[in-house]
Amino acid sequence: MRLRHPDGTTVHLAYCTNVHPAEDFDGIVAQLSRFAEPVRTRLGAGRIGLGLWLAAPVVAALDADAGAVRALRAELDRRGLEVVTLNAFPYTGFHAPTVKKAVYRPDWTEPARLAHTLACARVLTGLLPSDAARGSVSTLPLAWREPDAPDRHELLRRRLDLLAEGLAKIAADTGRTVRVGFEPEPGCLIETTAQAARLLDTLDREWLGVCLDTCHLAVAHEEPGPALARLAAARLPIVKTQASCAVHVDRPADPAARAAVAAFAERRFLHQTREATGGAPLAVDDLPEALAGGLPAQGPWRIHYHVPVQRELPPPLRSTRPELTAALTSLLGGGAARTDHVEVETYTWPVLPGAPTGTGLVDGIAGELAWTRDTLTDLGLTLEDAP
Repeated sequence: MRLRHPDGTTVHLAYCTNVHPAEDFDGIVAQLSRFAEPVRTRLGAGRIGLGLWLAAPVVAALDADAGAVRALRAELDRRGLEVVTLNAFPYTGFHAPTVKKAVYRPDWTEPARLAHTLACARVLTGLLPSDAARGSVSTLPLAWREPDAPDRHELLRRRLDLLAEGLAKIAADTGRTVRVGFEPEPGCLIETTAQAARLLDTLDREWLGVCLDTCHLAVAHEEPGPALARLAAARLPIVKTQASCAVHVDRPADPAARAAVAAFAERRFLHQTREATGGAPLAVDDLPEALAGGLPAQGPWRIHYHVPVQRELPPPLRSTRPELTAALTSLLGGGAARTDHVEVETYTWPVLPGAPTGTGLVDGIAGELAWTRDTLTDLGLTLEDAP
């Protein structure tokens, strides 16, 4: 789905397919038929965007077989789907029974992460629509915060230099530009925009920047306006934005609130929890730890649990949808577009309390895209590809 910003920028809107568990080529094609094409039909759109998640073995196979890339591109075209962005954060096994901290490996200290990301960029050049200005790939914020090592930061700097060199070579070889965005996330080496500004200060900004996930921004209790100003001051481009909402609990000591939020404590994904203090938030690495007394419950909690952007949670909980709206307003409501790739990323649909399946999931994803589309048009963007 494409929208036009008043400054003339084409803004691509997609949903991220890491919500689906397929980890081979046939499974990817099957999910296009079972979910993505029906989502497009629900929206009555001639074309919608996908933020493809491709597990590492699929990426390696596609990277070695140009014919397979062309076949995937043909499957997308046939169904009215397009891809300008890949989510390369999860490496593989993202729908295993328990993922938790495994999602951060390999990290950017390991050669496999560089090789995988450059392979994703090469594959993306074969999937990009001919009229797309560029592609984007999102990746993890360098590494989980621990264990630290004296030489880790120097090793990371060298890896990012090699990444920029690799992206420049891909552009020279293919004529297509792909940029990579590092996605701040609670608990990682880069959790906040302040840490991004400090730790990514030597990035080659022609090729590298930030992937701004609005759920993560909210969990860190960062206000969108100052956070974006901080990135602008550091000259860090927002390569990609992930439109997402967290769970907010105003009074976590209240028994009814604790009972409601306990329904979100599940075993597959990590749900980092942060308590507002008026200063730096208090932190634990997972929601069960918070509920067991790891946080004092004297201030509001925000939980890294992506919930559908179009739905409000029943009291005493709420979603951080107001914070998402504020972020989109700061990014795209002014005279110049500050991002041009927007990906709705609610990978937690399968583990939500009362999780929908089949057509229910199609309806849910279509609802998220419709809400985001309408929010952007309310900000003054216009649909480029209205039916």
